[in-house]
Amino acid sequence: MGIKNFFLKKYMKAKMKGVPEEQQEMIIKLVEKNPELFEKIGKEVKQKTKEGKSEMAATMEVMRKYQGEIQRLMQE
Repeated sequence: MGIKNFFLKKYMKAKMKGVPEEQQEMIIKLVEKNPELFEKIGKEVKQKTKEGKSEMAATMEVMRKYQGEIQRLMQE
């Protein structure tokens, strides 16, 4: 594991306080499989919040858009 992955994991765990450990690990593995997809998702969520949507509404909208790709990652 590179230093970038180490810090990414630490950051993600800090952001996911309250999320069960098992789910945290699943999410981290998905991000490690396709970091570009999750970077794209993050940028789109950020843009939608700048446009005035709440973070939750923006996240839900963007996640629906990429639902198929995320499901494919989960099956790999």
